[in-house]
Amino acid sequence: MPLTFTENASLRQLNTFGVDQRAARLVEVTDPGDLPEAVAMLAAAPERLVLGGGSNLLFTRDFAGTVLLLRTRGLRVIERSGGTSLVEAEAGESWDGLVRWTIAQGLGGLENLSLIPGSVGASPIQNIGAYGVEMRECFAGLDALDLDGTQQRSFTPGECAFGYRDSCFKKGDGRRWLIARVRFRLPDDWAPKLDYGDLREELERQGIGSATPADVASAVRAIRRRKLPDPAVLGNAGSFFKNPVIGREQAQELLARHPGLPSWPAGQATKLSAAWMIDRCGWKGRREGDAGVHSSHALVLVNHGNATGAQLLALAGRIRESVAERFGVMIEPEPTII
Repeated sequence: MPLTFTENASLRQLNTFGVDQRAARLVEVTDPGDLPEAVAMLAAAPERLVLGGGSNLLFTRDFAGTVLLLRTRGLRVIERSGGTSLVEAEAGESWDGLVRWTIAQGLGGLENLSLIPGSVGASPIQNIGAYGVEMRECFAGLDALDLDGTQQRSFTPGECAFGYRDSCFKKGDGRRWLIARVRFRLPDDWAPKLDYGDLREELERQGIGSATPADVASAVRAIRRRKLPDPAVLGNAGSFFKNPVIGREQAQELLARHPGLPSWPAGQATKLSAAWMIDRCGWKGRREGDAGVHSSHALVLVNHGNATGAQLLALAGRIRESVAERFGVMIEPEPTII
């Protein structure tokens, strides 16, 4: 299918916040073979943006340049050896679609990441994670195209510089790469990862003892549906803030003052619960016009209908300031702000 073009395109249905902004030009690509042509068009644009599922960004203005809407499809097992299977997915595939497909192939490893919105191509950028698992644990490599139209190359896991909700693609020179397809190595000798208490409790509630990948995925979906709003019903981008990671000494002082604050070891540092701090500052369930905080999850900012991106960003700023004032910790947003 050839590239399709739309001038002065609405982006409301292309971002999970449902923010009503427009792009000067929208180019949709469905055939992976058309990506070089699409990238050449982007290289000549005064301003450019690659858009997948639209689940991890917030538009605060109209976009004056060209948006490339990535809708490429393709899922395949390309190798089985050494007790593992190497799976490859085109960047335009939905992330949850990939998880469901791998489970249907009898492959475990991604089940804890079930129901995370967005596309496969966005998953390495954010190093998505949930319920004790990060994408990088199964990541095997990716192919990318230079948005300046000069080269194509593959990235190994080490070259991606993965961190907590971070990678080389989120900053500096790494921003110039369009991820075309991603590979994952999944183990044949699978064992469930049930470090999170909520996940263990959900499996027990369902009466499941020896869990399969499908069982874990089902439990994760049940938890997420209870805790998080469906973007198709209430505009949101999932967790809006990262859990802050601070030094152990600062964490010990903070926990002495706030003993109920959930925390976890993070290498030589300590990770804190942003949701707990936001909740204690009284934000959960608050609403300012159509911009608000979800009533069941303090990390989730929501659009009740016609909130602008600027209004949602302003609300996020006030939340950050109140957390910093009360706890001395600056929380950072997860989504990309346009």
